[in-house]
Amino acid sequence: MNSIQYLSQFNLLDSLSLEDLVEMDQMTSITTLPKNTFIQTPDTFSEGLYFVKKGKVRLYKLNADGKQFTLDILSEGNVFGEMDMISLGTRDMYIETIEECDICRMHKDRFEHFLIQHPRFMMNMIKVLSDRISGMSRLAQYLALGNLQDKILYVLIKLSDQFALQSQDEYYKINFPLSHQEIANLVGATREAVTTALQELVKEKVIKTGFKTIYIHREKLLEL
Repeated sequence: MNSIQYLSQFNLLDSLSLEDLVEMDQMTSITTLPKNTFIQTPDTFSEGLYFVKKGKVRLYKLNADGKQFTLDILSEGNVFGEMDMISLGTRDMYIETIEECDICRMHKDRFEHFLIQHPRFMMNMIKVLSDRISGMSRLAQYLALGNLQDKILYVLIKLSDQFALQSQDEYYKINFPLSHQEIANLVGATREAVTTALQELVKEKVIKTGFKTIYIHREKLLEL
């Protein structure tokens, strides 16, 4: 598959004509990265805007004790990076692939010129920024004010909205591998505390668990 076909699959680029996609293609380089590869660390940051074409990446920070806190998981069509005109708040983060990924990078100067010449595309970019800010704000509120079970429920809802669900009776499988440690990284808690909270949710029949698998009873979860 060539670069133009790659780019045309991004929701963000739906407003572009084929001619625009050709122009965009000239500003883009695509790199395939294996699983568990750092795209960026706080020490290796460089300006650029990136699109995830295929795969998933994790954005996280480390506290003073070296404990990881996952801020976001991005999948196909999501954007990250920093430019003079655009900031997605990822400068000081670790960004790591959690499966094999195809990553598209935009050339900075030419992309900024492209935005000025394509106001509709710029409006789509503004929507992406607004959605990211809104989502991070809601996450911060739940992490600051909710108890551990509330935090876990919020994260599960967020992941169920973000990733496709596979139906299994009245339960739905979150189509993303989740260990107890990975959930702990998402809510800023210990693995042991998360395991206890998940066991309570299983008893309440809100979720079912398997190896790195969470099944949610979405109606019960939303009621809570």
